[in-house]
Amino acid sequence: MPQGKPSVVPDDGLTTRQRRNRPLTMVHTGTGKGKSTAAFGLALRAWNQGWPIGVFQFVKSAKWRVGEERALRVLGDSGEGGTVAWHKMGEGWSWVQRDLESSEEAAREGWEQVKRDLAAETYQLYVLDEFAYPMHWGWVDTDEVLAVLQDRPGAQHVIITGRNAPQQLLDAADLVTDMTKVKHPMDAGQKGQRGIEW
Repeated sequence: MPQGKPSVVPDDGLTTRQRRNRPLTMVHTGTGKGKSTAAFGLALRAWNQGWPIGVFQFVKSAKWRVGEERALRVLGDSGEGGTVAWHKMGEGWSWVQRDLESSEEAAREGWEQVKRDLAAETYQLYVLDEFAYPMHWGWVDTDEVLAVLQDRPGAQHVIITGRNAPQQLLDAADLVTDMTKVKHPMDAGQKGQRGIEW
């Protein structure tokens, strides 16, 4: 894409501005670190544009205190950019599986809330953090997700993170990034640390 020009201009009847401003479905998947971090970086850009942002955490425990949450909440309350709403789906699921039945129910309830917010055009950017997992595990129907995203009104952008994103989602998305792990400190027995992992 030299000089910011697309290599292909589709014959879809849209003007350059209409094509530029259409809502995007974005996916960050793969085994590497940084999927959520990149999505929260995108949320910073959206905040700077004054967009209302909804963050929905589907897997990470509701008890975790992630740095991005505090930073985005402070920015959202600053009155300088867009607003930020942070939704934690129940107790969530961490790398130690506990009550999967309860986690499945929380994921479904979270998806129902996202559907309501999309229908009401509550946010301009939705960060569905770790939402690839509930689809991968069959807790949330991927075909339903795709239909809802396809039919969402307005100019609402959606970014979905998580490993093992279903192929149908990758095929339907406008932007897909596959984070590939090359090397990680845990490979050498080092546990996660503050400021890097959370």
